This record gives sequence, C-alpha cells and structure tokens, in this order.
Amino acid sequence: MLTSLLDNDFYKITMQNAVIKRFPYAQARYAFINRGDHAFPAGFGEALRHEVDAMVDLVLTEAEKQYLEVTCPYLDPTYLDFLAGFRYNPAEVIIEQTGSELSVTIDGLWYRTILWEVPLMALISELWYRLRGVERDDDATVEARTRDKIEQYQRMGLKIAEFGTRRRFSFEVHDRVVGALRRHGSEAFSGSSNMLLAMRHGVKPIGTHAHEWFMFHGARFGFKMANSLALEHWVDVYRGDLGIALTDTFTTQAFFESFDKKFAKLFDGVRHDSADPIDFAASTIAHYEKLGIDPRSKTIIFSDALTPEKVERIQAFCHDRIGMAFGIGTNFTNDVGVEPMNMVVKMVEARPEGQHWLPVIKLSDVPDKHTGDPEMIALAKRVLALSRPHD
Repeated sequence: MLTSLLDNDFYKITMQNAVIKRFPYAQARYAFINRGDHAFPAGFGEALRHEVDAMVDLVLTEAEKQYLEVTCPYLDPTYLDFLAGFRYNPAEVIIEQTGSELSVTIDGLWYRTILWEVPLMALISELWYRLRGVERDDDATVEARTRDKIEQYQRMGLKIAEFGTRRRFSFEVHDRVVGALRRHGSEAFSGSSNMLLAMRHGVKPIGTHAHEWFMFHGARFGFKMANSLALEHWVDVYRGDLGIALTDTFTTQAFFESFDKKFAKLFDGVRHDSADPIDFAASTIAHYEKLGIDPRSKTIIFSDALTPEKVERIQAFCHDRIGMAFGIGTNFTNDVGVEPMNMVVKMVEARPEGQHWLPVIKLSDVPDKHTGDPEMIALAKRVLALSRPHD
C-alpha cells in the first residue's frame, strides 16, 4: 500500500533533520489513540503487520533525493545522504489486536521512530475501509467536489494547502484530490504536506514542526522552558527558513508568554490547531500589537478541522487585520461519502540523553484533547499557572 519513503508529511522530514542535529541519542515511545472508539474487524492487526513489515523495502530514490536537493535547500547534503540510507525497522512497531481493540506502539531512537506516525495512520485509515468493504463516492464525484471547494477558496482570494495524509480514505483518493487541486486551484492552491504527492504534481511541500517537538522539550528542559528552547533550537537549525511556529502544545496562553519580540520577529507567523479560530486570531493580533509589530506583516496558518464554512468565517474576521492561509486535511482527502476515522498517534514517553524515561504531554487549548499522563498534566498546569487567571 505504501510505495515511497516520501509518502509522509513534510514536517516529519524537517523534524527528523532537527532531531539528528540536536538530539541524536534521544529515545521516544509513541502510541495509537483510538479517539473514535472504532471497532476493528478480525484480522486487522495481521493485515497492518503485513503492511508495516513491507515498509522495510522503502528507499529514497535518486530522483526523490534530487527533488529534495532542489526544492528544500535548507536540508543539507549530510542529512539527504542519511535519508538515502535510511530504512524502516518494523521491529520498532508493536501491533496487538484483542477482539475488536487495536494497540499500536512504537519504541526506539527518536530520530528513527519519528517517521512512523503519519504512514501508520494512513495505513490504519485505508485498511479500516478496505477490510470492511466500505465503498466510496465515484472518482468523478470526488474530483467535482474537490474542484468546487478549491474554486470557492479561489474566489475568496485565499491560499489553501492540503494536509490530509493521516486520515485519507486511500492513497488513490489522495492522489486524485491533489491532482484536482493542482488543475483547478490556480493561485489558491499553495501545496501539499505529502512530499510524494507534492513531487508528483509539481507543487510545494508544506510543513514545519508538530507537537512532539515541543513535547520532547518539555520532558528534556521542563515546562517553563519548553516553548522558548523548542523555538530557539528550531531557529538554530533552519536559520530563518520554515518560520511558522505551532502554538498549542502547552496552550496558546503559555506559548505567547514565551513568544517574545525576538521570536515574533524571527518567525513568519504561527499555526492554529485547536479551540476557536476567531478567539485565537484575536489573541494573536493583540500579541503582535503589544510587541509593536504590525500583524499584517505576519501570517496565521489555520489547520483545525476546516470546512468551507469555517474558512469563510475566519476570513471575514482576519481580512486586512493579519495574513492568513489554511491547511485542510480530512475535508479534502476523506470527503468521499464515508465517516472519517477519529484517531491520532502521539509521543507518550521520551528519554533524553543521560536521563530516565519521562511521560510527555500535550495541553491542547481544548481540554478534551489533552494527551498524556494525568499526573504530569496536573503538574504542567501548576508549573505554567494555567489554573488561575494571569495578572
């Protein structure tokens, strides 16, 4: 089902490069979280095991390496040589099925295990439909629906990226959707998070970092310093490239306390991933203004369960107040007449060099999306003073 090492989201590559540069001895554990309480059919674990084992044969081709050299000059030759020699190790992935319940965990060196999350979720999603014999809308309907959406965004004068690898219906649908966006999107379609499809369709690969970058820093350096040092280390590696910062690993409130004038000027903007987007936009605009920075010189990337209706509401609020762009995932790659899965794969523990294993956590702006050890979550809330209003 997977045919290329680049069938992965771009931020996994950019984070892997940064991990190699800064934390080559760190270890990590990840776990599959079945938020939708989906019941898995008999034989699902076996089928997933087969697909994971087959990933050992995925290699970066010379053409793919040349594509990255030209398209991503901030990925240095030493990293690209490393990636050309990289092979998945299926032994890092433990898959167990008990009745209709599925358990998937990943364990190993962080710079290696970091690449598993997205392709594993894509496999779980595609197998979920395939093994249950679920039928989707026909190709013409999928393409027409995609065309209608991107043309609507184009009329609104917006920039839209496709972020839908993790919960796609299938690779075939994903490929068809990106092709339709490329043909019909004109200036509105800014690129894809999927490196293989960005290469195949001649569009820009989109991505910077994800929550795990900040979650690890919380374990390594403590919650008070996590945001500041995660941003600092990102700047050290990329020197001004890939300048969109994710805000909500330990709540946006805590993030903005660390996002001082230095970082606010260095980074091109921020990404919204949870809670009300209008509230987030208002807080971001106010933060830039407090620092004496014109918000119109910065950009918010909105990426939380977006639909055309939600995008239109965001545009109406942000227009001429702050720059905006949008990353749309499931609404592009799994809008095919079926119910999308609700699942994630998250880092759950980290072992920085010279330290013990520690639980890692994420404090979303939506409390229901907090992930991790409850005691550690409570500790982080106390340390970050999230249980009381700020002065």
